[in-house]
Amino acid sequence: MPTDFLASALVGALAQLVDGALGMAYGVTSAALLLALGVPPALASASVHYAETFTCGASGFSHLLAGNVLKKLFWSLVIPGAVGATLGAYVVTHLPAGAMKMVLTPYLIGMGLFLLLRPTRRQHLHDETPRITGPLGLVAGFADAVAGGGWSALNVTTLVARGVRPRMVIGTVHLAKCLVSAVASITFFLQVGLPHSGSVLGLIAGGVVAAPFSALLARRMPPRVATVLAALAVLAIGLNNVAHLIFTH
Repeated sequence: MPTDFLASALVGALAQLVDGALGMAYGVTSAALLLALGVPPALASASVHYAETFTCGASGFSHLLAGNVLKKLFWSLVIPGAVGATLGAYVVTHLPAGAMKMVLTPYLIGMGLFLLLRPTRRQHLHDETPRITGPLGLVAGFADAVAGGGWSALNVTTLVARGVRPRMVIGTVHLAKCLVSAVASITFFLQVGLPHSGSVLGLIAGGVVAAPFSALLARRMPPRVATVLAALAVLAIGLNNVAHLIFTH
């Protein structure tokens, strides 16, 4: 319906600005909108991944043009991430998404607090690919497909904590997420069929329009500011999971 499209486009644009600048929160915001519109959980997760294939493609390409992508880090994330996403999308119809979210919650809260409260002394930033990147991509891809989110939160916070320059992490993670979401979407299509078209088209339209602005925002934002905002976003996701568990039981 037109109302669904316009509402989804607005949320898609706002979510993309946050996601493009911080490296996370697009999927969480979009999934919450679709659930509020009455879309079943499995289709909501699938719809977000369908949309992210395009929005992250636009955002990732914008980051690439802005010089925010590390090629070695990209390939170290995207290959295991695609494998994890395929496995996660396959089992999502058999495992409750809430269970995976609660498994991730202690990590998200702990990582958010670590990034927020660590000493403010100047950190040595670099563009090297940490050894943990491959396993991290595998876990993040699986968690993202199962829980409807987690790819950016896990990858961005972990890589930033390892000292990789925040804007390079954000740009690289976004470009990789495009391909990972595409792989997950294929599996979701085979499992749950067509998405909620009006919402997906709205999410895509809003996200694509906002993508170039989010890339410029990430390039101009000081590293420490990006780190603190990322920490607050991760804490918000983790605390939201806790609140959801408390108020639904």
